[in-house]
Amino acid sequence: MTAIDIRGPQGNAFALMGTAKSLAKQLGYDADEIVNEMMQGDYEHLLDTFEKHFPVVELIGRDEEDYDE
Repeated sequence: MTAIDIRGPQGNAFALMGTAKSLAKQLGYDADEIVNEMMQGDYEHLLDTFEKHFPVVELIGRDEEDYDE
C-alpha cells in the first residue's frame, strides 16, 4: 500500500491534485474529472475525493485533529 503523509509537503492541496492526476493516468481514469471533483469543496472534500478514487493510498495524518491544511 502506498502512503502519503498529509502533515508534510505531500499533503498540500496542489501536491495531492498532482498525485491524483498522475495516479489517474496510470490507472486509466479520467484525471481531469477527478481533479475537478477534488476542487469542488474545501480541503476535507479534497481528501474525501482522493480517498474515494484511490482507496489503496493511505493518507497518514488524516485522522489527527491538527494537521496543516
